[in-house]
Amino acid sequence: MFYIHHTVCISPQISFPEVNLDNLLTSIDNKLYAKQVSSADIPPAILRRMGKAVKMAVSASGPLLKHYTNLDGIIIGTANGGMEDCIKFLNQIFQYEEGVLTPTNFVQSTPNAIAAQLGFISKNKGYNITHVHRGLAFENALIDVEMLLDDNPAHTYLLGGLDEISDYNFNIEYLCGYIKKEIINNSELYTGKTTGSIAGEGVAMFVVNNNKEGAISILKNVKTIHTTDKNEVLEVFKEFLFNSQLQNDEIDMLLTGENGDERYITYSELIESVVPDAIVARYKHMLGEFQTASAFALWLANYILQDQHVPVHMVKKQTISKPLRNIIIYNNYQGFQHSFMLLSKV
Repeated sequence: MFYIHHTVCISPQISFPEVNLDNLLTSIDNKLYAKQVSSADIPPAILRRMGKAVKMAVSASGPLLKHYTNLDGIIIGTANGGMEDCIKFLNQIFQYEEGVLTPTNFVQSTPNAIAAQLGFISKNKGYNITHVHRGLAFENALIDVEMLLDDNPAHTYLLGGLDEISDYNFNIEYLCGYIKKEIINNSELYTGKTTGSIAGEGVAMFVVNNNKEGAISILKNVKTIHTTDKNEVLEVFKEFLFNSQLQNDEIDMLLTGENGDERYITYSELIESVVPDAIVARYKHMLGEFQTASAFALWLANYILQDQHVPVHMVKKQTISKPLRNIIIYNNYQGFQHSFMLLSKV
């Protein structure tokens, strides 16, 4: 359990610096690319050496690092880090026959380059770590922060989750059947009965601590599970609710990670059946599918709690209108990595 004080998100939608989620921006060739933002605050000599993932992370964390100059650590969740730079470096090895290679692509291609770059820029010498656990990378970062704050109640941390679209990953996911064969518009993601989803990318950053004063929300519980057994997922969700000390009718909204893949819709439907009084909303048509999409979901839930408004295109099931205080986020990655988060208004 910890409090969230400030959040920033760069996504394929209008989420930074202004936020306008009612106007759904569309995908291109089954890809939703994060919007380019100004990098004026990054020195040009550093900027030209940054890969896309690092640029996104630095741009998103910039406003937070300016406001919080004495952070006690930086914890990032990512599945691939700068994969595009990694492929560039491997291509150089082949092209130049293992001769004199440009080191920049190698330096920027490791997953921990993101947290390291943020540490360098902010001159932060505290706890700095990157969690790389595929579809649960961000959730493991959350759990790490939770344990850190249990041991260090007075500390404040920068928490983030991000991934980028790389040609390499897109092609592999396509060949494995996780990207739709047919070209669709993201506004139609949930209407087709086919396998696969659309690719996405983005970054969300959070400043978190144990201080209730000035907080915008509280993350009360996190639970992860590896399984393809639908009944096991359902039982874990019921246990999650019990441990959260909430009755089913106290859940105001379920933010579900449906991604348009017909193979996994049953998981979401089972979760929905447990909280019949909750609004059901979906979010992956806004940013596509990628391993740390749940970081965007947490940012989105924070925004909805503050704004008390759910864009129409997100709503799957509307219930009686009431103030939104408790939101459960359910994310499903490729049918075997599942997570639940409970976010409440302070």
